[in-house]
Amino acid sequence: MLIKTLATWACVSLCMLTFSQTNYTLKGYVLNTNNVPVSGALLASKQLSTTSLSDGSFILSGFKNGSYEVTITHKNYKEQHVNVRFNGASTSITVALDAANTELETVTLYSKSEEREAHESPISTVKVSEDFMNLNRENSLMQTLSKIPGVSTINIGSGQSKPLIRGLGFNRVSVVQNGVKHEAQQWGNDHGLEIDQYGIEQIRIIKGAASLLYGSDAIAGVIDIEAPKIPMENTLSGAVNLLAENNNDLFGISAGLQERKANWYYRTRLTYRDYGDYKVPTDRISYESYIFELHENHLRNTAGREANAAFSLGYVGTNFKTETFFSNVNAKNGFFANAHGLEVRTSTIDYDSNDRDIDLPYHKVNHFKIVNNTTVYQGAHTLNFELGFQNNHREEHSEPVPHGYMPKPDDSQERVFYKNTWSFNARDAFKPNEKHQLVFGLNTEYQNNNIGGWGFLIPEYNRFTIGAFAFDHFDISEKLHFQGGLRYDFGVVKTKSHFDKFQSTVNNADGSTSYIYLQRALNKTLNFNSLSGSVGLSYVTPKTTYKINLGKSFRIPLANELASDGVNYHMYRFERGNLDLDPEKSYQLDMDVDFVSKKFDFGVSPFINWFENFIYLNPTSNYYETLQIYEYTQSKVFRLGGELRLGYHLLKHLRLDGSLEYVYSRQTTGPKKHFTIPFSPPLSGIISANYQFNKNLFFFKNPQFSANFRLTANQDDIVPPEEKTEGYNVLNLSFNSGFKLLNAKKLAQFRFKLNNVFNTQYFNHTSFYRLIDVPEAGRNLSVSLTIPF
Repeated sequence: MLIKTLATWACVSLCMLTFSQTNYTLKGYVLNTNNVPVSGALLASKQLSTTSLSDGSFILSGFKNGSYEVTITHKNYKEQHVNVRFNGASTSITVALDAANTELETVTLYSKSEEREAHESPISTVKVSEDFMNLNRENSLMQTLSKIPGVSTINIGSGQSKPLIRGLGFNRVSVVQNGVKHEAQQWGNDHGLEIDQYGIEQIRIIKGAASLLYGSDAIAGVIDIEAPKIPMENTLSGAVNLLAENNNDLFGISAGLQERKANWYYRTRLTYRDYGDYKVPTDRISYESYIFELHENHLRNTAGREANAAFSLGYVGTNFKTETFFSNVNAKNGFFANAHGLEVRTSTIDYDSNDRDIDLPYHKVNHFKIVNNTTVYQGAHTLNFELGFQNNHREEHSEPVPHGYMPKPDDSQERVFYKNTWSFNARDAFKPNEKHQLVFGLNTEYQNNNIGGWGFLIPEYNRFTIGAFAFDHFDISEKLHFQGGLRYDFGVVKTKSHFDKFQSTVNNADGSTSYIYLQRALNKTLNFNSLSGSVGLSYVTPKTTYKINLGKSFRIPLANELASDGVNYHMYRFERGNLDLDPEKSYQLDMDVDFVSKKFDFGVSPFINWFENFIYLNPTSNYYETLQIYEYTQSKVFRLGGELRLGYHLLKHLRLDGSLEYVYSRQTTGPKKHFTIPFSPPLSGIISANYQFNKNLFFFKNPQFSANFRLTANQDDIVPPEEKTEGYNVLNLSFNSGFKLLNAKKLAQFRFKLNNVFNTQYFNHTSFYRLIDVPEAGRNLSVSLTIPF
């Protein structure tokens, strides 16, 4: 029996060995003529076939010794034939496809297949490339993206900002990185995004209802920071970015490296930034009838530093790929001293002694993130899985000062937040035939938020959400496309009880006085559910795309909206939550017309939006220990607006662009009926000119000069206690060029930028510091250098 078993094993092994020696694999990449990966290209030879992945890579197995003709086809490219010969070994090739329609050659931000998919989707989407990021980089990611029509920011000093899409921000905009929603303390006015903007290759911005795919919080749109493309096989590359600015004496350095062998690859990046107090075009600020003198125009205590690290490890197999991302963002930033109440008038801190130190008040934040992306290809099914863990540790420090019955604290640690978030997403993209693309998905998230410090604002809480969705993209014809889907979500928010650590005096009904520990929050469990969805059409012609989409989105109330009960000294007010709040429900109609020709392009994107129960913080006539009480409430809100964009090649090397954006909002019920909503951006536009030199300039290669002029109207449409904001005009200039550094094979990139050329004093209506009458930063000269290798 043993001999028979060994003989059988030997026979099977010999057959397997023979098969492995006579069957070979063809690997490679499919690119376009701009070296951009092409996904979805069909490669076929006799009975063998496969399709290229999102990074353009493919693996085709089953060849024997001999010569083969491989045919590569894609609906947006010309068919190509490649002869391949196998002689005792596998081989690899790189295929460059020519565009099938030359009218689309003016589009350079993304590959034709991705661009085609974006056109066929009825959702209003903007793709932002790495080139755009490099040419328009500002002090924070959202300031960089604010040049996109419909996107603006809430700025908190020179290094922090958060996104607004069509006038809505905070938790109404989902920020997604590598497939997982970024979760921190984004509900706060002074909390920026803990994301390193270096190393980002592509961002997808969705304007409008996006809850179908992203769930709660995507009620206004999504900033989707997509995972970088997989490196080419057997390559090693990287870059060092250097940045210096004179307004706040900033110095920054970021270095990235990536390498791939056959199947395994890795990426890593380190970033460090250090900056001082930034300058404003005034030497004094008036706030609450008090004049604050500024030393040499420095907005004192706005210095900061940031240290970030990221690493990822990936594997590409025959039918799957996986990558695990590790990142850590650590920052310490000062708050303009006068922004934290008015105690600075009696402070002993010498804020003007050093413009690079970080005095009280300040915050420290550390955001650690692990995300795994895995894709499995099973015939007509593409399975995507995203698993993530995030830890956000934020501390807010201020001078210990007694307030009301609260004694003077022993330290400066006013508020501490410890937030852990676990996320899991799963999707199945199923293509049963050439007409339909079905997608089924599941999203789930669990949050645990703990607090510390002597100042109470929001309670500890746990939050769990789960949602399932399905949609179909149906190609009615080559030009007409339909997309529609439904989603159901369920969520639980559990707030935890909290009592003051000190006793307060309470007057009883019988005239006596009691000393008690006031309860600020209750043990409360709240359940929420919502049905949402969208339906839309797109009509695509060679030059013009028409889109219309109707969607319903929702947002589960946050813990601060439900259960806050404390003093927000940054805003100098008492905030009180409302446990009776319902989830926000929003209905939005989006339309888009996009025309592109060789010399001229035009686009218009209007929208109409209706909130059934918009949540906002309403000032009341009541006071708590001299501080005005603000309470969360809900009202119906009607909004409309849109963006207009134009582009024209005036000369062969000169291109002019213009954009305009406008949002109108009106509350139709509630205590602020007939008023707008907070942080509504004014009418604004950008006119820009870009001149590409037709020859080298001294040692500069492919030099490019750009100028953009932002025009912003008055914002007289406000909601009390907001104040009106005057309009302004600001000119920015930049010069970009490559140059050869020593004997390097790749060109280094140099950028010279001058913002606010005329040192204009102006107020941004959506800026955090605008609330205390602080103008935006003055003239700023920056120089950056990117050295690739």
